[in-house]
Amino acid sequence: MRMPTTPPPLSKLLQARAGRIGDLIGSEVGNSPKDRYPHWSELRHRKPPEGLSSEDWWLAVKIARLSMRHVLPLEDKGGKSFWFCDSGYLHRMLHQIDQSAGGRVELPADLVNPTNRERYLVDSLAEEAITSSQLEGAATTRLVAKEMLRSGRSPRDRSERMIHNNYNGMEFVAEVVDEALSTPILLELQRILTDGTLDDPEAVGRLRRPSDEVSVVDQRDGTILHEPPDAEDLVERMERLFEFANRADDEPFIHPVVKAVLLHFMIGYEHPFVDGNGRTARVLFYWAMAKSKYWMMEYLPISAIIRKAPAQYARSYLYSERDDNDVTYFLDYNLRVVLRSIERLHRYLAGKAHDSQEFERLLGKAHLLAVLNHRQVALLGHMHKHPGASYTIGGHCRSHRVTYQTARTDLRNLVKLGLADSAKRGRMFVFTQAEGFAQQLRELSK
Repeated sequence: MRMPTTPPPLSKLLQARAGRIGDLIGSEVGNSPKDRYPHWSELRHRKPPEGLSSEDWWLAVKIARLSMRHVLPLEDKGGKSFWFCDSGYLHRMLHQIDQSAGGRVELPADLVNPTNRERYLVDSLAEEAITSSQLEGAATTRLVAKEMLRSGRSPRDRSERMIHNNYNGMEFVAEVVDEALSTPILLELQRILTDGTLDDPEAVGRLRRPSDEVSVVDQRDGTILHEPPDAEDLVERMERLFEFANRADDEPFIHPVVKAVLLHFMIGYEHPFVDGNGRTARVLFYWAMAKSKYWMMEYLPISAIIRKAPAQYARSYLYSERDDNDVTYFLDYNLRVVLRSIERLHRYLAGKAHDSQEFERLLGKAHLLAVLNHRQVALLGHMHKHPGASYTIGGHCRSHRVTYQTARTDLRNLVKLGLADSAKRGRMFVFTQAEGFAQQLRELSK
């Protein structure tokens, strides 16, 4: 990745344009472009407002941003504070997230059914585990990874182990959501995420040491993109971050979604571990959002959006660090990711609702709803859409969070109805869509 161009020093811009500052402020060009937060690397390639140079425009932008600066109790390795631009358009995105993902927001229709909620939750946790691990180099297909998570089989290689660990990490933070973030929780999370995946097993579950040479490097050309603070300062710096994450009475007020994103950013900046920092940062974002009652985040795999354009994710870090510690770039990027994830969920639910209505009509016509429970209906719906899929008692048990006996009864009854076939593979029974599945439904409807 190319390093972003460093913006021209503000002091030099002010000195060269001392007599024009009032005009630049009065023209309000500093507030354009609206609803975007371009870095100098981008803005210098855009056509500036009439009568201005790119440097004039950038100076006006910087003055406008500094006038809305919210200084944070977080510092870089040189002791300089991080800050963000507390602007109207940022609050508009936060308001949209508040309306869609938190508080007493109304449940989407297709999530009212407890069975659907559990199944979507398992799918979303799996999707986040897979894509977050793929961002860190895991190489396996989503189909194989989901089969592993659903069946409960052991990981076969390092990539599958990363995904398996990430899934367990998401479940771990859900268990400790009511606890204050602390060193033991952070170390246990990193241990879960990296167990069996590091070249040095001794680096699992501990902070990096002065003897560990850790930096963020562009794998293509070896360019050093980020050098974290000294390991000697980690304990003190992490305690300060924990205090920021746990405090509920910020003055001035910091929106909880902003705090969650900043926790994500700071774990990446501090790089407290030899490896697993990115995965840890993204999982802690979910912890912070859940702690602030943004319940829908459970269903929003943000890494699926990030993975589509990972360079933008990396650039948002670099822009923030290389433009006077302005973390608005990282906030801007991540808020847009959350909003896109919400849109993705609603599209998914709309499609699922349509599929469910059509399949329930078919089941109703076949007079099956009187003898099938909601778990069996959900499984038949999946069979109908994925005729080549296979199912196990353990997988059905985990997907719907029921006992092993209940899951076995569900699947065996589908075999009796002629809708599923079963075969023994090793010591495990595997269930598949019965041959003539659609015809059997039609026969049952007569």
